[in-house]
Amino acid sequence: MFDQSPFHCRVEWGRRGARDAADRGDLVIVVDVLSFSSTVVTALNYGAIIYPYPPNLNGKDFAGKIGAQYILGRSEAAKLGIPTLSPVSFNQAHENKKYVLTSLNGAFCTWIASKVPALLIGSLLNASSVARVANQLSTQANVNITVIPCGEQWNDVRANEDTLRPSIEDYLGAGAILAELEGSKSPEAELCTAAFTHANQKISDLIWDCGSGRELREKGFAEDVRHCSQLNIFQTVPLLKKDHFEDVR
Repeated sequence: MFDQSPFHCRVEWGRRGARDAADRGDLVIVVDVLSFSSTVVTALNYGAIIYPYPPNLNGKDFAGKIGAQYILGRSEAAKLGIPTLSPVSFNQAHENKKYVLTSLNGAFCTWIASKVPALLIGSLLNASSVARVANQLSTQANVNITVIPCGEQWNDVRANEDTLRPSIEDYLGAGAILAELEGSKSPEAELCTAAFTHANQKISDLIWDCGSGRELREKGFAEDVRHCSQLNIFQTVPLLKKDHFEDVR
Protein backbone atom coordinates (compact mmCIF):
# COMPACT_ATOMS: atom_id res chain seq x y z
CA MET A 1 0.00 0.00 0.00
CA PHE A 2 1.27 3.49 -0.87
CA ASP A 3 2.52 4.99 2.37
CA GLN A 4 4.76 7.86 3.51
CA SER A 5 4.02 7.26 7.21
CA PRO A 6 7.63 6.94 8.48
CA PHE A 7 8.21 10.61 7.68
CA HIS A 8 7.09 13.86 9.31
CA CYS A 9 6.63 15.80 6.04
CA ARG A 10 4.73 14.25 3.13
CA VAL A 11 3.41 15.37 -0.24
CA GLU A 12 0.17 14.03 -1.73
CA TRP A 13 -1.68 15.05 -4.90
CA GLY A 14 -5.20 16.38 -5.22
CA ARG A 15 -8.48 15.33 -3.65
CA ARG A 16 -7.38 11.77 -2.88
CA GLY A 17 -4.29 13.11 -1.17
CA ALA A 18 -6.42 15.50 0.85
CA ARG A 19 -8.64 12.62 1.98
CA ASP A 20 -5.68 10.46 2.97
CA ALA A 21 -4.11 13.31 4.94
CA ALA A 22 -7.41 13.98 6.68
CA ASP A 23 -7.80 10.30 7.57
CA ARG A 24 -4.34 10.38 9.16
CA GLY A 25 -5.08 13.58 11.08
CA ASP A 26 -2.16 15.48 9.58
CA LEU A 27 -1.73 19.21 9.44
CA VAL A 28 -2.54 20.06 5.81
CA ILE A 29 -1.22 22.79 3.52
CA VAL A 30 -3.30 23.19 0.35
CA VAL A 31 -1.36 24.51 -2.65
CA ASP A 32 -3.20 25.68 -5.77
CA VAL A 33 -0.95 28.34 -7.30
CA LEU A 34 -3.13 29.17 -10.34
CA SER A 35 -5.14 30.34 -8.62
CA PHE A 36 -7.20 29.35 -5.55
CA SER A 37 -4.35 29.51 -3.02
CA SER A 38 -2.89 32.69 -4.49
CA THR A 39 -6.33 34.31 -4.50
CA VAL A 40 -7.04 33.40 -0.88
CA VAL A 41 -3.63 34.70 0.25
CA THR A 42 -4.01 37.93 -1.70
CA ALA A 43 -7.60 38.51 -0.58
CA LEU A 44 -6.74 38.01 3.09
CA ASN A 45 -3.74 40.28 2.69
CA TYR A 46 -6.27 43.02 1.86
CA GLY A 47 -8.56 42.07 4.73
CA ALA A 48 -11.27 40.22 2.80
CA ILE A 49 -13.09 37.28 4.43
CA ILE A 50 -13.06 34.15 2.25
CA TYR A 51 -15.37 31.15 2.60
CA PRO A 52 -14.17 28.15 0.53
CA TYR A 53 -16.92 26.10 -1.05
CA PRO A 54 -16.88 23.06 -3.38
CA PRO A 55 -18.39 23.54 -6.84
CA ASN A 56 -20.72 20.55 -6.57
CA LEU A 57 -22.78 22.26 -3.85
CA ASN A 58 -24.93 25.38 -4.09
CA GLY A 59 -22.51 28.15 -3.22
CA LYS A 60 -24.96 30.89 -4.14
CA ASP A 61 -27.45 29.73 -1.52
CA PHE A 62 -24.69 29.50 1.08
CA ALA A 63 -23.50 33.01 0.22
CA GLY A 64 -27.03 34.32 0.66
CA LYS A 65 -27.34 32.74 4.09
CA ILE A 66 -24.15 34.32 5.44
CA GLY A 67 -24.49 37.68 3.69
CA ALA A 68 -21.54 37.13 1.37
CA GLN A 69 -20.92 37.72 -2.33
CA TYR A 70 -20.65 34.59 -4.43
CA ILE A 71 -17.55 34.85 -6.59
CA LEU A 72 -18.22 34.33 -10.29
CA GLY A 73 -15.95 32.98 -13.01
CA ARG A 74 -13.05 35.15 -14.17
CA SER A 75 -14.51 36.36 -17.43
CA GLU A 76 -17.99 37.12 -16.07
CA ALA A 77 -16.67 38.90 -12.98
CA ALA A 78 -14.11 40.89 -14.97
CA LYS A 79 -16.89 42.39 -17.09
CA LEU A 80 -18.72 43.45 -13.92
CA GLY A 81 -15.60 44.76 -12.20
CA ILE A 82 -16.05 42.58 -9.11
CA PRO A 83 -13.65 40.18 -7.33
CA THR A 84 -13.16 36.77 -8.82
CA LEU A 85 -10.83 33.76 -8.72
CA SER A 86 -8.29 36.15 -10.24
CA PRO A 87 -6.06 37.22 -7.31
CA VAL A 88 -5.33 40.62 -8.83
CA SER A 89 -9.04 41.47 -8.64
CA PHE A 90 -8.71 41.99 -4.87
CA ASN A 91 -7.56 45.24 -3.27
CA GLN A 92 -8.06 47.44 -0.18
CA ALA A 93 -11.66 48.16 -1.17
CA HIS A 94 -12.61 44.60 -0.22
CA GLU A 95 -11.53 44.79 3.42
CA ASN A 96 -13.99 43.17 5.87
CA LYS A 97 -16.26 42.00 3.04
CA LYS A 98 -17.35 38.36 2.76
CA TYR A 99 -16.84 36.26 -0.35
CA VAL A 100 -17.67 32.64 -1.16
CA LEU A 101 -14.91 31.24 -3.35
CA THR A 102 -15.33 27.96 -5.18
CA SER A 103 -12.96 26.03 -7.41
CA LEU A 104 -12.55 22.53 -8.78
CA ASN A 105 -9.21 22.02 -7.08
CA GLY A 106 -8.15 24.17 -4.13
CA ALA A 107 -11.62 24.74 -2.69
CA PHE A 108 -12.51 21.09 -3.16
CA CYS A 109 -9.33 19.87 -1.44
CA THR A 110 -9.97 22.32 1.39
CA TRP A 111 -13.51 20.99 1.81
CA ILE A 112 -12.33 17.37 1.89
CA ALA A 113 -9.62 18.05 4.48
CA SER A 114 -11.56 20.60 6.53
CA LYS A 115 -11.62 18.47 9.72
CA VAL A 116 -7.85 18.14 10.12
CA PRO A 117 -6.11 19.62 13.21
CA ALA A 118 -5.07 22.63 11.12
CA LEU A 119 -5.51 23.51 7.45
CA LEU A 120 -3.34 26.23 5.94
CA ILE A 121 -3.29 27.75 2.47
CA GLY A 122 0.11 27.94 0.82
CA SER A 123 1.40 29.41 -2.41
CA LEU A 124 4.59 30.84 -3.80
CA LEU A 125 3.39 34.22 -2.51
CA ASN A 126 3.62 33.16 1.15
CA ALA A 127 5.82 30.03 1.07
CA SER A 128 8.21 30.99 3.89
CA SER A 129 5.48 32.35 6.15
CA VAL A 130 3.18 29.35 5.79
CA ALA A 131 6.09 26.97 6.43
CA ARG A 132 7.01 28.86 9.60
CA VAL A 133 3.44 28.68 10.92
CA ALA A 134 3.13 25.01 9.95
CA ASN A 135 6.30 24.19 11.89
CA GLN A 136 4.91 25.91 14.97
CA LEU A 137 1.44 24.34 14.79
CA SER A 138 2.84 20.90 14.04
CA THR A 139 5.06 21.04 17.11
CA GLN A 140 2.24 22.30 19.32
CA ALA A 141 -0.23 19.64 18.18
CA ASN A 142 2.37 16.88 17.73
CA VAL A 143 1.11 16.01 14.25
CA ASN A 144 2.74 15.37 10.89
CA ILE A 145 2.46 17.67 7.87
CA THR A 146 1.09 16.86 4.43
CA VAL A 147 1.47 19.37 1.60
CA ILE A 148 -1.22 18.99 -1.07
CA PRO A 149 -0.38 20.25 -4.58
CA CYS A 150 -3.91 20.25 -5.97
CA GLY A 151 -3.20 19.95 -9.68
CA GLU A 152 -5.75 20.65 -12.40
CA GLN A 153 -8.55 18.68 -14.06
CA TRP A 154 -8.40 17.32 -17.57
CA ASN A 155 -11.12 18.38 -19.99
CA ASP A 156 -12.97 15.81 -22.10
CA VAL A 157 -12.15 12.90 -19.80
CA ARG A 158 -13.05 9.57 -21.34
CA ALA A 159 -14.04 6.30 -19.70
CA ASN A 160 -11.29 4.70 -17.60
CA GLU A 161 -9.18 7.87 -17.55
CA ASP A 162 -8.06 9.85 -14.49
CA THR A 163 -9.28 13.43 -14.12
CA LEU A 164 -6.26 14.77 -12.21
CA ARG A 165 -3.71 16.68 -14.27
CA PRO A 166 -0.53 17.21 -12.22
CA SER A 167 0.72 20.78 -12.64
CA ILE A 168 4.26 22.08 -12.28
CA GLU A 169 3.17 25.36 -10.67
CA ASP A 170 1.61 23.48 -7.73
CA TYR A 171 4.60 21.13 -7.51
CA LEU A 172 7.00 24.07 -7.35
CA GLY A 173 4.79 25.86 -4.82
CA ALA A 174 4.72 22.74 -2.66
CA GLY A 175 8.49 22.42 -2.98
CA ALA A 176 9.02 26.03 -1.89
CA ILE A 177 7.09 25.29 1.30
CA LEU A 178 8.65 21.88 1.92
CA ALA A 179 12.11 23.43 1.61
CA GLU A 180 11.45 25.30 4.87
CA LEU A 181 9.54 22.66 6.80
CA GLU A 182 11.32 21.03 9.73
CA GLY A 183 11.51 17.30 10.35
CA SER A 184 12.13 14.24 8.23
CA LYS A 185 10.86 14.31 4.65
CA SER A 186 9.56 11.41 2.60
CA PRO A 187 11.37 10.65 -0.67
CA GLU A 188 8.40 12.20 -2.45
CA ALA A 189 8.79 15.37 -0.38
CA GLU A 190 12.57 15.40 -0.90
CA LEU A 191 12.14 15.22 -4.66
CA CYS A 192 9.51 17.98 -4.61
CA THR A 193 11.90 20.15 -2.58
CA ALA A 194 14.72 19.44 -5.03
CA ALA A 195 12.53 20.48 -7.96
CA PHE A 196 11.96 23.88 -6.34
CA THR A 197 15.61 24.32 -5.37
CA HIS A 198 16.73 23.55 -8.92
CA ALA A 199 14.15 25.87 -10.50
CA ASN A 200 14.29 28.64 -7.90
CA GLN A 201 15.99 31.22 -10.12
CA LYS A 202 13.62 30.76 -13.06
CA ILE A 203 10.28 29.94 -11.46
CA SER A 204 8.47 32.89 -13.01
CA ASP A 205 9.66 31.90 -16.50
CA LEU A 206 8.68 28.27 -16.01
CA ILE A 207 5.20 29.11 -14.78
CA TRP A 208 4.74 31.72 -17.53
CA ASP A 209 5.37 29.08 -20.20
CA CYS A 210 3.90 25.98 -18.55
CA GLY A 211 0.59 24.59 -19.76
CA SER A 212 -1.47 26.18 -16.99
CA GLY A 213 0.25 29.54 -17.40
CA ARG A 214 -0.27 29.57 -21.16
CA GLU A 215 -3.91 28.58 -20.71
CA LEU A 216 -4.56 31.58 -18.45
CA ARG A 217 -2.59 33.96 -20.66
CA GLU A 218 -4.54 32.93 -23.73
CA LYS A 219 -7.76 33.70 -21.85
CA GLY A 220 -6.51 37.22 -21.12
CA PHE A 221 -5.25 36.74 -17.55
CA ALA A 222 -1.51 37.19 -17.98
CA GLU A 223 -1.38 39.46 -14.94
CA ASP A 224 -2.61 36.56 -12.78
CA VAL A 225 0.30 34.44 -13.96
CA ARG A 226 2.81 37.20 -13.17
CA HIS A 227 1.31 37.81 -9.76
CA CYS A 228 1.09 34.16 -8.71
CA SER A 229 4.71 33.47 -9.73
CA GLN A 230 6.19 35.85 -7.16
CA LEU A 231 8.00 34.31 -4.22
CA ASN A 232 7.43 35.42 -0.62
CA ILE A 233 5.86 38.82 -1.23
CA PHE A 234 3.25 38.31 1.51
CA GLN A 235 3.42 37.20 5.14
CA THR A 236 -0.28 36.36 5.15
CA VAL A 237 -1.05 32.80 6.29
CA PRO A 238 -4.69 31.69 5.85
CA LEU A 239 -5.88 29.23 8.48
CA LEU A 240 -9.29 27.56 8.12
CA LYS A 241 -11.51 28.40 11.09
CA LYS A 242 -14.70 26.38 10.81
CA ASP A 243 -16.01 27.67 7.45
CA HIS A 244 -13.74 30.61 6.54
CA PHE A 245 -10.10 31.63 6.49
CA GLU A 246 -8.39 33.82 9.04
CA ASP A 247 -4.92 35.30 8.74
CA VAL A 248 -2.80 33.68 11.45
CA ARG A 249 -1.06 37.01 11.97
